[in-house]
Amino acid sequence: MSTDFYWRIGMEGDHASLRTPRRYNRGHAGGHGPGNIAPAIRGGRLDGYSYIDHMAAVVKASESAGFVGGLLPSFPVTEDPWATASALARESDTYRFMVAFQPGFLHPLQAARMSASLQRATGGRLVYNIISGGGGAPQLWWGDKVAHDDRYARTSEFLDVLRGVWDGRPFDYDGRFFKAEGAALPPLLTGQPFPEVYFSGSSGAAVDAAGRHSDYYLSWLEPFDDLRAKFDGVRARSEKSGRTPKFAVRIDIVARHTEEAAWAELEKGWASVDRAAADRAAQGDSVGAARIKGWVPEHITGYRDLEVQPNVWCGFSLIRGGPAFGLVGSYEQIAERLDQLIDLGVDAFILAGNPHLEEAYRVGEEVLPLLRRTTPTRVRTRSTR
Repeated sequence: MSTDFYWRIGMEGDHASLRTPRRYNRGHAGGHGPGNIAPAIRGGRLDGYSYIDHMAAVVKASESAGFVGGLLPSFPVTEDPWATASALARESDTYRFMVAFQPGFLHPLQAARMSASLQRATGGRLVYNIISGGGGAPQLWWGDKVAHDDRYARTSEFLDVLRGVWDGRPFDYDGRFFKAEGAALPPLLTGQPFPEVYFSGSSGAAVDAAGRHSDYYLSWLEPFDDLRAKFDGVRARSEKSGRTPKFAVRIDIVARHTEEAAWAELEKGWASVDRAAADRAAQGDSVGAARIKGWVPEHITGYRDLEVQPNVWCGFSLIRGGPAFGLVGSYEQIAERLDQLIDLGVDAFILAGNPHLEEAYRVGEEVLPLLRRTTPTRVRTRSTR
């Protein structure tokens, strides 16, 4: 048995470590300050080593450490994942690029042409991370005021049209959000594999849409019993569509040679927590984010209050935003938890750690080889053919 392990690629820059969550020293999200790399300032001038060069280094590091591909997230503060995937594709001939995007902001016919072109150029290495939006300021940034459940209806229409034109035969569609008449991919773009679909969302509307369209239902990490119940719900809804879902989980990891060292690393990050800023960042109508907030205690006396089960810690969003839950522990403990998640039904993982370059090596070389229930999917590189 093998499992696909993806690594997150920081698209907005990268922190020097979890201990310095507001200190970007890769990319220029925080400006071009002293100590920055990619780009760095040398002799008073930028050195020409750009952030895309740094992302290419993360691609090569994670590939060599055993990851099958990388997630390219999409937020108002990030670079564009479609353009970045195109630029990075030449850095490897096997690495897959999981492009995150919101279907509402791209016409499905344009998405079909872009996707088929990327598949043709890369040998079929494009993967979709479909997100329908968490509401709040990030949604309004796009000028999008479509209601929560309607966003998932729009996503379903988007994927109906995209699949409808994929084989090149004329396709008509008359939906609430999208229309097409005699639409089809041109002959030179047909015949490409349709990208695997990783579908995110925790609401009933999201799970219904995932049941129809997803190859992998993707969730942030939650306490294992809650995750099991969530998967059971997706299975039940997927059965109505005659589909058998697969499951993937996105997890931040702090792994060290001992459990004490891992918690010590986290404790240093905890010193910088800005609870008010984290609450502001979590505003919106995302059901998943609301579920996460429900697990965070109102009164916290210390960082260990947020360990909801052994090695499962729900305070990451308080330190640096994003998903709340992650795994903290020794290399052996983290491998054991990943094995438990595989027993629970997880078929693929998206892992992450700060800084993404160094932690890709650490997790890939120290944790993944300790797995007992699976082996990471290996792809054949030019050097092994």
